[in-house]
Amino acid sequence: MQDTNKIHNLILEGRNKLTLSGITDVDSFDEKTVVLFTHMGELTVCGKNLHVNEISVETGDMSIEGDIWSLSYGDKDRRSSVSFLGKLFR
Repeated sequence: MQDTNKIHNLILEGRNKLTLSGITDVDSFDEKTVVLFTHMGELTVCGKNLHVNEISVETGDMSIEGDIWSLSYGDKDRRSSVSFLGKLFR
């Protein structure tokens, strides 16, 4: 049985709305790129006019809208030393 706290899912609707779960950290974001960490590793979302609409630190859920061009997973073990959320809530 899977630990529900470690589940990572994403739903891409029409290439303009992305709903994610299992987010552990957000490294950076701007209108072209969102770099975040999930239970499955680093995830980079690339596109145009990207906007982070919702993010919940408690549940690990996130919503991104815009013209989404690519979703790319990176190294599962790579973590930034100080995350964006860590800097924000410091």
